Amino acid sequence: MSRLLIIDDHPIVAQGCSALLSSGAACEILAADSLLEGFRTWRATRPDIVIVDLSFNQRTLAGLSFIRRIHALSPRDPILAFSMHCDPIIVRRALSAGATGYLNKDAPPREIEHALDRIRAGRRYVASDLAADLALLPETETRDIRNDLTRRERDVLVLLARGRSYRSISAALGISYKTVANICSILKSKLEVDTLPELVVKAIETCRPQRQ
Repeated sequence: MSRLLIIDDHPIVAQGCSALLSSGAACEILAADSLLEGFRTWRATRPDIVIVDLSFNQRTLAGLSFIRRIHALSPRDPILAFSMHCDPIIVRRALSAGATGYLNKDAPPREIEHALDRIRAGRRYVASDLAADLALLPETETRDIRNDLTRRERDVLVLLARGRSYRSISAALGISYKTVANICSILKSKLEVDTLPELVVKAIETCRPQRQ
């Protein structure tokens, strides 16, 4: 009997996945609603597959660090990132962190089962539409990162480069403080930094006028 660990802070998602997966082949479903509980459960039970969301509470891409940690401790463990994000930059970050597969939460039930079969066999899985977008991404070394950002993300980045605080950015753009924080979390992922000071430095570098 295989053992699956689902880590998601939305009970309805965890319950839905559990109901779907337990109705098929015999398997034991474990669930955790936080990354800390998920890590403790993983360490205690060593499941055959980990299914993990990327966003927890207000930490938009906190799941990336979790994936990176599990992969470092046990590189062969199959990990499926199961997320609402369909940005190819985020997909690439998840795969680079150690995820074996990436699936959007809008996927039909049959695709979830197919993805699990693939990664259980040690093969990478990315949904075809996401894989096409992923294949079109330029290499990191040659791309202008600003082309990978939405207009709102570029607006926030410019204001960060000018030394503006989250609250000041919120007022300037007419969006909530929480939205600014979420955008900055996504920017950290896209710009491959971990802390706000690093993001500010990267913002300054990125927004600096390009030499002709």
